[in-house]
Amino acid sequence: MVDLVAEVPADPERVAELEEKLARLMEELGVGDRAVTVILTDNERIRALKREHWGEDAATDVLSFPTFEPGDPFVPPHLGDIVISLDTARRQGEAAGHGLWPEVWTLVAHGLWHLLGHDHTTEEEWQGFRRVQERIRAL
Repeated sequence: MVDLVAEVPADPERVAELEEKLARLMEELGVGDRAVTVILTDNERIRALKREHWGEDAATDVLSFPTFEPGDPFVPPHLGDIVISLDTARRQGEAAGHGLWPEVWTLVAHGLWHLLGHDHTTEEEWQGFRRVQERIRAL
């Protein structure tokens, strides 16, 4: 289940498409019976969250807040929250030449992969992120 909260204006049709794509990706990854919350916000809000939780005073594109520790045998019904700045996503999407919503899909897949306990400190670890990011765009 995907619970989406738009703290900033967002096209309802594109929001519904995001929810559908994420639900399908979760199903493919074997966590379709779990829930995530996606929060669409702006640079000001994501900057405040990053400062509060990471001690860094800068906006970013996506933050993930998992509800369990990797390796924990108990996977809770709610995997966590994914927070996306539409300001940063728009800028990145335009720079990449694919626009806002394909960038949001990429970021939500990235955030989900973090919620599932993955990180990207090595090139090998990045491969999993790239795989889910490409997959959500294809759904």
